[in-house]
Amino acid sequence: MKKHILTLLFVGIISISGFSQQIISSAGNSNPYLRNFENEVKFNFLNLILLSSFEVGYERFLSENHSLDVQLHLNDRFGYNLETNGKKFKTNSIQAAMNFYFGNNPNGRFHVYPLLKFRFGDYEEPIMGGVSSTDMTAFILGAGAGYKWEVSEHFAFGPYASVARNFSDQVSSKFTGIELNAGFSLGYRF
Repeated sequence: MKKHILTLLFVGIISISGFSQQIISSAGNSNPYLRNFENEVKFNFLNLILLSSFEVGYERFLSENHSLDVQLHLNDRFGYNLETNGKKFKTNSIQAAMNFYFGNNPNGRFHVYPLLKFRFGDYEEPIMGGVSSTDMTAFILGAGAGYKWEVSEHFAFGPYASVARNFSDQVSSKFTGIELNAGFSLGYRF
């Protein structure tokens, strides 16, 4: 079942990316800064440092004011729970979002985004005489906001934060139904 859901998600992302290419090529772009690029590859170096969670993403600009954002999170954690005392997250996730940018400042802009995330894997913790495992598979809906400084034609970085709700009773009973996430991303635009 998980493989079928992931396959459908990837097919949908590829279809949207192809459709967005047609939109950009036919619409033109009035913002002189965005004329030079349509794509951004980025990673969240804050969570890599704090949690050993590798988060890499691809952002496709559909216009000067919005973009499609897809991210892969390896060693994904629930919020900022640490792996101490034998506790271990064996989870990964894929996230899709639509970023809406505000303002005309060529050096940086505020953005908000709704997100859809699918996490899969297990959380393990030692118990008396063994290991307890929790299935972390969940669909997660949320929203976030951030700011990006566009420091050069090809590089952008900035902080962001989101709040989301997971729809798994098992995850909610172990942790909570609400999850906070934040980061600081560095992106290369082309």
